[in-house]
Amino acid sequence: MAHQKDPLLAEIARRRDDLITLTQDLIRIPTLNPPGRDYRAICIYLAERMGQQGWQVDLIRAEGTPGDSDVYPRWNVIARHEGADAGDCVHFNSHHDVVEVGHGWTKEPFGGELVDGRIYGRGACDMKGGLAASIIAAEAFVALFPDHKGAVEISATADEESGGYGGVAYLAEKGYFDPDRVQHVIIPEPLNKDRICLGHRGVWWAEIETKGRIAHGSMPFLGDSAIRHMGAVLEEIETYLYPLLATKNTDMPVVPEGAKQSTLNINSIHGGESEQATDYTGLPAPCVADRCRIVIDRRFLMEEDIAEVKAEVTQMLETIRSERPSFDYEIRDMHEVIPTMTDKDAPVVTTTAAAIEKVLGQQPIYVVSPGTYDQKHIDRIGKLKNCIAYGPGILDLAHQPDEWVGVDDMTDSAGVMALVLKELIG
Repeated sequence: MAHQKDPLLAEIARRRDDLITLTQDLIRIPTLNPPGRDYRAICIYLAERMGQQGWQVDLIRAEGTPGDSDVYPRWNVIARHEGADAGDCVHFNSHHDVVEVGHGWTKEPFGGELVDGRIYGRGACDMKGGLAASIIAAEAFVALFPDHKGAVEISATADEESGGYGGVAYLAEKGYFDPDRVQHVIIPEPLNKDRICLGHRGVWWAEIETKGRIAHGSMPFLGDSAIRHMGAVLEEIETYLYPLLATKNTDMPVVPEGAKQSTLNINSIHGGESEQATDYTGLPAPCVADRCRIVIDRRFLMEEDIAEVKAEVTQMLETIRSERPSFDYEIRDMHEVIPTMTDKDAPVVTTTAAAIEKVLGQQPIYVVSPGTYDQKHIDRIGKLKNCIAYGPGILDLAHQPDEWVGVDDMTDSAGVMALVLKELIG
C-alpha cells in the first residue's frame, strides 16, 4: 500500500529488474578475501555505473595496508552526488569482499542465479544485496529529487571480512568519515529488513604459545611436549574460563540470544612439525613437539573492560604455571576492537525507524551484532557516532553454502533507505 501512495517507493518498485541485474552482476565478480581478488574490477564496474549518471567518483587504493600488494591491491570506490543547497551528507557504506566459497553448494557460487525470488551466490546476503539496494535507493532518490540538499555518498570498500584495514579504516584515517564531511552513515549489512543494528560487541584475538623441548619420539621422557602443556591450557579453558564467561551478561540487545553472554572460540590449534604440502606422501619424523599454538577469539560486552578481559586469560595461564612443572608460555595480541553502540535517539536511527514503519507497517527491532563490522572504524577513527547497520538479508545465511538474498527484501530495504534520504536531505 505504501508503495502505491509514495512516489519514491513507486520509483523503487519500478527499478526492481535493475536491482536484480545489479545484484547478479556484483555476485559474478568473485571478490574473494583472502587473497583479495578482483577488487579493482568491482570498483571499476561501480565507478562506470555511477559516473555515467553524473556522480563524482573516486577510486582509492589503500596502499601499505595489510594484504595490499601489486598482485592484490586494496581498492575502494566512493561515489558522491552533490545537492543544490547546503545540508548534511548521508553515506551508505558496503564492503565488496566476500569469504571463501567452502563446500556443500548446490548452486553455482558466483552464478547469481535467480530462483523463486531469491538470488544465490557467495556474497549475495553478505553483502552485495545490501550494496545493490543502497545504490538503487540513492539513484531513485536523485532521480526524483535532483535538487536535494547536502550530498549522498555510496562506497564499496575492501577487506571488511579480514578487519577492514584496507577499506573503511584507511578511508577514516584519510578523513572520509570526518563528522564535518559526513553526518549520517548506514551500513547495509544483512541484519534482516525489520531490524536496526545499533552496534556490536568487542573482540580480542590473541595467540597463545606453549613451549617445550624437542627430543626423539621414541624417548619422549627426554623432551618436554608443548602439546601436552597446551592440553592443560585447554582443560583450564573448559573448567575455569568457560564457566566464568557464562556469568557475564549484557543489557545490549545482542542477537542471537546466546551472544548476550561473553564468548570465547578457539580458532585454530597447531603443534609440532609444520604441515606438509598436500602432495607429500611420506611419514612425519618422530619428534616431541617443542611448540604448540592456539588462536583465541574472545568476544566481550559493553559492560566489560578490555584490560580485565586480557587479565582473565593471563591469570589462567599463570595459575597453570604455578601448578605445572616446566610450563612456559607466550601470549601475543593480534587484534582488538572496543564495543560500540549508537543511541536509539540518534537522527539516523529515528529516521530509519520511521521509514521501516512506513514500508513494512511495523515497529523496528533494535539489535546489536554478535560480531564486529566496519562501524568500529567509523566510530573509533572517524569519531562519527551517528551510524547504524541496516540492510536486507538474513544474518544466519552469511558465509553459508547456497547463500542467498531475497528480491522482495532488497526492494523493501531500498525503499527504507530512499525514505531516509528523503527525510534527511530531501
